[in-house]
Amino acid sequence: MTDDLLVRPLEPSDTAEAAAVWWRSRHADGSQVPPSIHTPEQVADWFADVLLPDGETWVALDEDRIVAVLTLDGDDLDQLYVAPEASGQGVGSLLVDLAKDLRPGGLALWTFQTNLRAQAFYQRHGFQEVRRTDGSANEERLPDVRMTWGKHPESEPDQTS
Repeated sequence: MTDDLLVRPLEPSDTAEAAAVWWRSRHADGSQVPPSIHTPEQVADWFADVLLPDGETWVALDEDRIVAVLTLDGDDLDQLYVAPEASGQGVGSLLVDLAKDLRPGGLALWTFQTNLRAQAFYQRHGFQEVRRTDGSANEERLPDVRMTWGKHPESEPDQTS
């Protein structure tokens, strides 16, 4: 599938469709990500009002249909969601490679402790776990995992957590 994809920055006309991909991915059957605490409308507003102007957000398109979203926030891989129908076809790997190309000095990310598939995916892409938290700092208040790649300042595992 990845040979036919177009990857480009998020545009204003993309925000509703990109938000829908985020929502469908997060709420797909078998998802290991907790359901969003926001409504689909709030997520769409967040894409339009925050991610578009403030984030560095990329979309992957297959025949003019958005199938994945990637957001970088500084050196954090902040969002990576692939539409359920495109999952397992290399789209996420393509976007992780883009993130690495854009941040050759290193990346960090958070994933929920329940999301074992994401942890395995990121480990296959060279990320390592550096700490776990009780989730008190995320809006879902659910335990999470910090992972890094490359020479990110947090790349040394925290022996105190």
